[in-house]
Amino acid sequence: MSYMPWFVAWALVGCVVGAEVHPNGGSPNDGVALAVVYDTSGSMNEPVRDEAGKLTSKHIIARRALQAVVQRLDAFVASATPENPRRLAAGLYLFREGRAREFLKLAPFEPATRAAWNRDLPAPSGGTPLGQALELASRALLDSPLSRKHVLVVTDGQNTVGPDPSRVLPALKQQAADKGAVLAVHFIAFDIEAKLFDPLRKQGVTVVGAADEPQLNAQLEFILAKRILLEDEEPPQTP
Repeated sequence: MSYMPWFVAWALVGCVVGAEVHPNGGSPNDGVALAVVYDTSGSMNEPVRDEAGKLTSKHIIARRALQAVVQRLDAFVASATPENPRRLAAGLYLFREGRAREFLKLAPFEPATRAAWNRDLPAPSGGTPLGQALELASRALLDSPLSRKHVLVVTDGQNTVGPDPSRVLPALKQQAADKGAVLAVHFIAFDIEAKLFDPLRKQGVTVVGAADEPQLNAQLEFILAKRILLEDEEPPQTP
């Protein structure tokens, strides 16, 4: 049986020590650093139900979901104001020849670059190096000066190549702590039992399930709005 995730992506880090304060509020390091790991392993050829209820290959559904995420990030940046600049850096990671690879380097997210997120993505093949992908994405995030660092993983299977993510996560959390940061990871179990990721859940990882395209889209919106972009947060109360 083949396994695989497609999307990883995202670790949350806060608390940059000694940050300069901006006159418009916040520090120049306030913002979101987001790493998306897009799974291109072989099981993405398998079908699940799409929005119309038809059986469709998961990699086709994944491409549509990735495009929706890019549009969501674009809207987030476009809604910036002088008082709320909404700084965002994003990067895309995928699997090739059984290894995690950087596809788009973590960099400031700009509308001019959004087409690159769906351009020349490789066809699904090979295994699922989830642990490698988590390490690669997290290292890029921990090098970013932005205070809110996220890894989001969308997977339809467990790790099949290299170290398991539950084994590499403790060291990544320690590296974040050494930088005065807190690492938060979010997993969407796509067409797989979410309980299989209980070892990650026990380490504080958000784990949710999605059986088909509608549920995948709903869970992505939940993670983006409530865990990563935090657009719906109430403003701080004035004493």
